[in-house]
Order: sequence, then C-alpha cells, then structure tokens
Amino acid sequence: MTETQAQQSRLQHFPIAWFAMIMGLGGLTVAWARAEDILGLSFRVSPWLLGAVTLLFFVIFALYVAKTLKYREAVAKEWTHPVRMNFVPALSISLVLLGIAWLPVSREFSFLLWAVGSVLHLILTLYAMTQWIHHTRFEIAHLNPAWFIPVVGNILVPIAGVTHAPIEVSWFFFSIGLMFWPILLSIIFYRVIFHGTLPERLMPTLFILIAPPAVGLLSYIKLTGEVDAFAQVLYNGALFFTLLLFVQVKWFMRLKFFLSWWAYSFPLAAITIATLAMFHETGVLIYLRLAGLLLGIATVVIAGLTIRTAVAIARREICVEE
Repeated sequence: MTETQAQQSRLQHFPIAWFAMIMGLGGLTVAWARAEDILGLSFRVSPWLLGAVTLLFFVIFALYVAKTLKYREAVAKEWTHPVRMNFVPALSISLVLLGIAWLPVSREFSFLLWAVGSVLHLILTLYAMTQWIHHTRFEIAHLNPAWFIPVVGNILVPIAGVTHAPIEVSWFFFSIGLMFWPILLSIIFYRVIFHGTLPERLMPTLFILIAPPAVGLLSYIKLTGEVDAFAQVLYNGALFFTLLLFVQVKWFMRLKFFLSWWAYSFPLAAITIATLAMFHETGVLIYLRLAGLLLGIATVVIAGLTIRTAVAIARREICVEE
C-alpha cells in the first residue's frame, strides 16, 4: 500500500468519537477558567487551552467532513451502528461546550457556537431516539454509558443558554436530559449487573456516569440561582459516582489504549467545575480543597490522554479498521 493509499484508508476509518477529545479539552478549559475567576489565580491557563481546543475542533471537523464527502457509506454505517451512533452527538456537544468556553471572551461568537450546537443537538437527539424506538438490530449487550450522550447531553445547554436565549429554552433542554437520565441509568445498571461486564474497549465509558448529575448541578444553579436540596442531591450523586470509579482505578489502569479513553476526560472536568460551583455558592472550604485536587487530577489525566493519543497517531494505532 502506498503512502497516499494509507492516508486515504485512515481517513475512511476516522471515527466520530474524535469529538470526545473536544469535549474533554473543552471541559478542562472551562474548569481552568472557573478556577482562575473563583480563586483569583495570578496566572491564566484557560486562554491557551481555549485557542488550542477551538483550533483542534475545526481540524477534526474538517477531517470528518472530508470523510463524509469521500466515504459516505462508511459514515452511514457509523451513524447506524448500535454503539458508534451514540458518539455522533459529541459533535453538537462540542459546539455547545465551546460556546460556554467562549462566553467570557466573545458573547457573539459564543452565541453562534451555542445556537448551532443546541439546534443540532436537538436534531441528533430526535434522530437517536427514533433509531432506538424503531430499531431491528440493538441488543442489551450494545448498551453502555455512551448512550447518555444523545439525550442527557441536553442538560449542558442551559449553562450558556440562560445568557443567550429566553429561560424557557433552557428549561426545555434541561427537562429532556433530566427526564431520560434516570431511565437510561437504570437500564445501564441492569445491563452491567445481569449481562456481564462491558467490553474492554468500552470500559472507560463508565466515567460518563459522573457527567449527568455534575452538569445537571451546573445547569440547575444557572436556572434557579441557588444551591437547594435538589442541587445537593445532584452534586453528591456525581461525587459518589466519582468515588465509585476511583476505587476501581486498578482495573482501568490495565486497559489497552483506545480512543474511548477520552471518556475519562469530560466527566472529570465536569465534577471539577461542579465542585468549584459548590464552593462559589456556599463558601464551604471543603469544596475548595476538593476542587483543587480534582482540577489537578483532571489536568494530569487529560495531559496524559493527549500525549498517549499523539503516540497512537504516530504509531498508526488508531483510525484503522476494527
């Protein structure tokens, strides 16, 4: 195979899951921005992260558009695959996240990213749920926490939505995510407990369990302006899932590297931002100390994922036929 043929083959197998990398780096950008503002840090990391993740988004987006134009059949298979199709809305979530990250910098650019991402995510939610309802190929073994992405991702919209649109819009998206989160959570635990553990490639997606309550807390505070009993339930639920997964770290450390490792990233950033929000709203010092610890862990993990991904690209271990 010539070099040109090899590059074309890699483009053909360029997965939609690459946008999970944008979710992780975008979440880390927001986490550092919040830490810099709340803690009054003398140095600023977030502007550099914001520039890097925005550029990376457009690179990944351009590559996926090129794949769509040249290998439509491969894209069609991905969009109907019982596992991979749930990563498709990572594209729209990436746009919403970038909209959140850009809000303190440029309200106009933030609105553009948020609006396109929110509308697209609603469309992809309807698409995914229609596929679920009228499927002929899904089995219980296909279920994993990545199924949260299409529906529960709607919870993210209000974080910037309360600034960009009437509050009813944000309540609409929040309600979608909140309604279907416990339903999917119950089914996922049923699948894991009674139908065997997840395949090695999908084990990192268990970290996605952290994200819905953590992001739900952030949106709920934006919508109500306070930390009440329900907000406490959301935060402590996210914190418990974090502890549950941390005590299993030895199992995760044994896994072979896959692009799905990026499932570690956004949930860790989300619980970090949620903890910073709890400190900001309550002033309780334990949240401050925990936020510092989580920010350090999230930064190290995401830096490690970035390096490991770069190594995998150099070794041509990813973007290959499975």
